[in-house]
Amino acid sequence: MDESLLKQLTPSQRQAVCHREGPLLVLAGPGSGKTRVITYRIACLIETGVKPHNICAITFTNKAAEEMRQRAVSLGASGGAYISTFHSLCVRVLRRYADAAGIGPNFSIYDDADQTRCIKQAISDCNLDSTAFAPNRMLEAISTLKNKLVDPEAFKEQAVDYFSQALVKVYARYQKILAERNGVDFDDLLMKVALLLENNSTVCTEMADRFRYLLIDEYQDTNHAQYRLAKAIAVHHRNLCATGDPDQSIYRWRGADIRNILAFEKDWPEAVTIRLEENFRSTAPILRAADKLIAYNRNRKAKSLIPTRTHQGKISVQCYADEAAEADGVGREVRSLLASGVSGRDIAVFYRINSMSRALEEAFIRHRTPYQVVRGVEFYCRKEIRDVLAYLKVLVNPADEIALLRIVNTPTRGIGKVTIEKVQEYAAANSMPLFDALRNADGVAGLGDSVKTKLQGFVRMMEAFAVQANGKVAPLMEKVFSATGLEASFKAAGVEGQGSLENIEELISTAAVYDNQTETPSLVDYLQQIALFSDADAYDAAGEKVALMTLHAAKGLEFEHAFIIGLEHGILPHERSNNSPDELEEERRLFFVGMTRAKTNLYISYAQYRTVRGQFLRTIPSQFLYELGPSLMQEPLEHDERPAVSSRPPEPVRRSAPLQQPPSESKPAPYSPGQLVRHKTFGLGHVKKFVDMGANSVVTITFNSGQTKSLLLQYADLTKV
Repeated sequence: MDESLLKQLTPSQRQAVCHREGPLLVLAGPGSGKTRVITYRIACLIETGVKPHNICAITFTNKAAEEMRQRAVSLGASGGAYISTFHSLCVRVLRRYADAAGIGPNFSIYDDADQTRCIKQAISDCNLDSTAFAPNRMLEAISTLKNKLVDPEAFKEQAVDYFSQALVKVYARYQKILAERNGVDFDDLLMKVALLLENNSTVCTEMADRFRYLLIDEYQDTNHAQYRLAKAIAVHHRNLCATGDPDQSIYRWRGADIRNILAFEKDWPEAVTIRLEENFRSTAPILRAADKLIAYNRNRKAKSLIPTRTHQGKISVQCYADEAAEADGVGREVRSLLASGVSGRDIAVFYRINSMSRALEEAFIRHRTPYQVVRGVEFYCRKEIRDVLAYLKVLVNPADEIALLRIVNTPTRGIGKVTIEKVQEYAAANSMPLFDALRNADGVAGLGDSVKTKLQGFVRMMEAFAVQANGKVAPLMEKVFSATGLEASFKAAGVEGQGSLENIEELISTAAVYDNQTETPSLVDYLQQIALFSDADAYDAAGEKVALMTLHAAKGLEFEHAFIIGLEHGILPHERSNNSPDELEEERRLFFVGMTRAKTNLYISYAQYRTVRGQFLRTIPSQFLYELGPSLMQEPLEHDERPAVSSRPPEPVRRSAPLQQPPSESKPAPYSPGQLVRHKTFGLGHVKKFVDMGANSVVTITFNSGQTKSLLLQYADLTKV
């Protein structure tokens, strides 16, 4: 590779870039330049004789893939190299090998709302009560099974309890519904390709011959299906380069398995391991605190964060009275930064759960601070957007019954519920897709001539759209919006319809951008991109607005000034981590990721009181605050600085001791696991664990009612039994 380019790399980066044959594990700390390593590695492979089309680089978000492509272009190394997300790669494989995978090549990708409709139907078809078998719970269980590559038949052998036996039936029926509609969910994309590669040697060999060099970014976030998929390809040539950081594995809740990266050297014994420890992003105080925090985790590979920036930034921890005071304090600090000349795009506020944005938004509005809430998929969940996209989905896949039912009478065209039910009965009796039944409306008994005419008019309109469905998307979208009557219906609604009109105009604009940026635009490809859109893809770095987002959405981003709010037990760490050491470690990794997004200044805050489910409750400071070290902590506010709210808990408010590091484990604990205690409100329970933090000690109790509570000991008023 050009020596002038190699000189831009550190010794460890250079070693990773120049590695040629065999498995490679690159342990890349935050801000260590791993994207640079991947793109330079692509360029180096091509320069040393590897054909571009034999290289496949996979990452987890469309935004990251696009950034990687642009960097590769700047190095002259993009031609033919395939750079995409896991899901996009799987869509491409399934389109090409549809017959082998047992699916139609024009399949629809069902989003969360579509999946919910399908699972509700599956539960109903199995004669089960959706109250006892909640759709969300069933979908979550099915997703877990798919990530583990367990199909309904295989799961049948594991189903021993009542819920599992019901799940077997619902899972099987759910998959049949998807198949009838030529649809797949997100988990199907991974599962079908992984099983296809493992069970079809011809397809697997073709894929391995095509992608002789496989580079996987964010390897710590792979789930079991992705792990099996990558291994099936790489085992043929063993040229697998995995880049990632166990300390940044934060997606366990959606199937990510940290063991994949921790066991890489066991899976590939001849692997070369390279650590990227120099951090080019954050100032030394931030890195020192982050290092202290993450050292509490056991499931990790030891490494250091070595600062390279000489700028002296700061990290501070602030205690507020309640969430309103916290939001106002953050808002004032942000205004101060903006007044000093800092751009809004260089500031972000992170929180653990979406609902925490409300108080922030109110504060930012009061302070007249421009902001953007990074929750991008919500745009595509708006009714008018889903209506237009449903028309386009039917053009690609007429078997998509969910989309078809959405649009057949939208806007109202006199095709009522009874009519649709009769057409559905006709389709079922004749084993035909619903769209074909609409096309054969003359044969449907019980329909009047007027209704038949309306059905046939709808079919003719869709068939006319289909003729124009090849090529650019934006003109077709404009045609659909106009000819279906949607545009006229919004205009007729006056002021109430103005917002919908503006949203559709924005949708058409995104389609035009797609058309201009894509060499061969197609409706199938556009809908695929929309289906795989994520919150992380929604962040607009070009504006001057302050970003408000969850810690999960912040992954992969960086800001000069970052705020992390809500460092309280039950929020960060989340309450679900009470009974799971693995969950607690993931929460710590999530905080670590948030901290290392900050380049210059990091502001951490917590509140002494917070409104939870309508109740104004005393909070417990997060144990993560103690793990940062005592030098950062600030004493809580005095009594008279706290808000006077009548719903405050009745116990006397006492000044807490200064926050400090947990005392030595050798000190006898007042409560031990298994000890029986009584609480005035919750009754009898057994101590699960005790965290000694001096005056802020926390005791976790599993009560006989089944509830598990973490209580601040000085206010718990427990009685030993």
